[in-house]
Amino acid sequence: MSSATPDPADIVYETETPVLYEVRDGVAWVTMNRERYNNAQNSQMTYALDAAFRRAVDDPAVKAIVLAGAGKHFSAGHDIGTPGRDIARSFDRAHLVPDHVGRPGAELLYTREQEVYLGMCRRWRDIAKPTIAMVQGACIAGGLMLAWVCDLIVASDDAFFQDPVSKLMGIPGVEYFAHGFELPPRVAKEFLLLGERMGAERAHSFGMVNKVVPRAELQQATTEMAAKLAVQGSLGMWLTKQAINHVEELRGKRHAMDAAFHMHHFAHAQNDLTTGNSLGGVTGKSAAADNRRAEGE
Repeated sequence: MSSATPDPADIVYETETPVLYEVRDGVAWVTMNRERYNNAQNSQMTYALDAAFRRAVDDPAVKAIVLAGAGKHFSAGHDIGTPGRDIARSFDRAHLVPDHVGRPGAELLYTREQEVYLGMCRRWRDIAKPTIAMVQGACIAGGLMLAWVCDLIVASDDAFFQDPVSKLMGIPGVEYFAHGFELPPRVAKEFLLLGERMGAERAHSFGMVNKVVPRAELQQATTEMAAKLAVQGSLGMWLTKQAINHVEELRGKRHAMDAAFHMHHFAHAQNDLTTGNSLGGVTGKSAAADNRRAEGE
């Protein structure tokens, strides 16, 4: 077991409800509920998100879905350091991949991330109902993946987007590698190579965000957007989603993502070989400290 992999016996979940679910006026509100850890994503949360999205898809009364994060931040990314970091635990998988637990060497992370990161994000992107990400505060690394799979993004004016994994770990971006589709190529390179925060207004200028509003108006603005979707025909919205997603596939999105995923895991393996840790020794605390130092400069 890698030094970056916790013993299953040491996993402690701070909540049994990492995702909240509510339907209001034809809109399903799916809310990440690990506020204590800024909605860092462990497998417990990932599978709970999948179950919530399935529930919304199966409910004919639901016309649109909002993905939100409880508390100050939308999501601080993947869980790389809380007591609930559960990469060594088995789950009832959603895709036809084997269980990652017990796989030797780099195969463990490669198998797990095909399921819980790349696989889940592609699955959620193809949800047959329109989705809106309501983003406040931090949307970092794995948080980007959750926002990017949504069809629309409404952000508060204090929201920021960041993928520091190249800078900190030598890994070319998160697993759902949509950077070159969400941003112009040179801006995407800046975003990854420097690993700096991108404010909501700048993200809006590139079309990565649909609307930016004051933090106090975020809930209302998202509710109003979702309400417009909730009165439209479901089939028409589904077909529209498919049409635009197909354009992205014609531009090579899936192939680009597959290639980047393999580069991502080559970097994990290199880190393991050179440092004994697939993350290059980076922890949640050290990543947060680096972010604070950078913002203080």
